[in-house]
Amino acid sequence: MRHLCEGKGDQAMRRQNETGTVMEAIDYMEEHLSEKLYLEQIAKAVHYSKYHLHRMFVRETGLTVHDYAQRRRLTEAARLLAFSDRPIMEIALSAGYESRQAFTTIFRQMYKKTPNQFREERIYYPLQLRFKFNRDDVKSEDMSFWKRQITFATLEDISQWMSLVYLVIDGFPYLHEAQYLVQLREAIVHHRALILRDGGTVIGIMTFVEESGKIDFLGVHPRYRRQGIAGAFLGKLREELVSADLDIMVTTFRECDKADTGYRNMFKALGFSEAELLVEFGYPTQRFILRKEDRGTD
Repeated sequence: MRHLCEGKGDQAMRRQNETGTVMEAIDYMEEHLSEKLYLEQIAKAVHYSKYHLHRMFVRETGLTVHDYAQRRRLTEAARLLAFSDRPIMEIALSAGYESRQAFTTIFRQMYKKTPNQFREERIYYPLQLRFKFNRDDVKSEDMSFWKRQITFATLEDISQWMSLVYLVIDGFPYLHEAQYLVQLREAIVHHRALILRDGGTVIGIMTFVEESGKIDFLGVHPRYRRQGIAGAFLGKLREELVSADLDIMVTTFRECDKADTGYRNMFKALGFSEAELLVEFGYPTQRFILRKEDRGTD
């Protein structure tokens, strides 16, 4: 009942405090990644009930505490596989797995390679980087408002753009950063990169190919994913930038891919339909299509 009586200022303060609590929980997990982590243990460390911490954590990050910890551990394990010669069993233990078999099973589910294969290739890319964001209040606006705020990115935006990339790294089945930066600069120069800010924070990014109707990537800040921003980007693209004669296409995770944190569902909710299976950079993906006859307008 208390929340029903709160004014906007009180709600903003409460939300900022809850964001701070989530960041404290993340700090705690980062300091104990090599240990077994339980929700009750983390909640006790930040002086919150496990039920409220779970709710806040999912809202702020889009992940459960368990999923965040698991993805962070596997990311650090992948880094060690690529850049060190430490024994795989030692790396498994540091990632919280008591057997090499258990470590191999989950690593393969998430990276689509065994630890041995990953070490042989020595091409590192992260599943999940440490979450870092401020406590500023999240602006609540409708989709049409956000669509009007979307602009073309400039080369001066690259640093802030990449800050959001690191935050939404879960949406990249494979990310080679140096190659991505080359492609990003090209997209910016040719007006194929869109950006959205709330104040000084970049909260949405999209790169696309106008001639083919292909979305190369769409990323939304975790704290803003309930604000209709993905739909705002799609509306901007289909109404102003891509010919009505073209289907709009995007590739994302395949069904049942444990590395997917919700991108398939996001594109389905936007009206995309499943198409052919693909392999990109050695990673199994699937194309999704928004048919031109289904595009419509808002």
